[in-house]
Amino acid sequence: MSDAAQRLLSENLGKLILVKLRGNKLLRGVLRSFDQHLNIVLEDAEEILENESRKLGVVVIRGENIIFMSPV
Repeated sequence: MSDAAQRLLSENLGKLILVKLRGNKLLRGVLRSFDQHLNIVLEDAEEILENESRKLGVVVIRGENIIFMSPV
């Protein structure tokens, strides 16, 4: 992972982020940790569906499944 990406993720630790995954899944949660492979841990995560959301709690997302991440 580049220094810029690591810096950006470090700045957003403890903040709400939006994550788009392969298969068009969209998750929102608080970024708790990450590693050099872009594996991340989200707390208070929820899956965003068309007209509702589904609470998931704490989730670990494998970096290879992430399409993009953005602060909310």
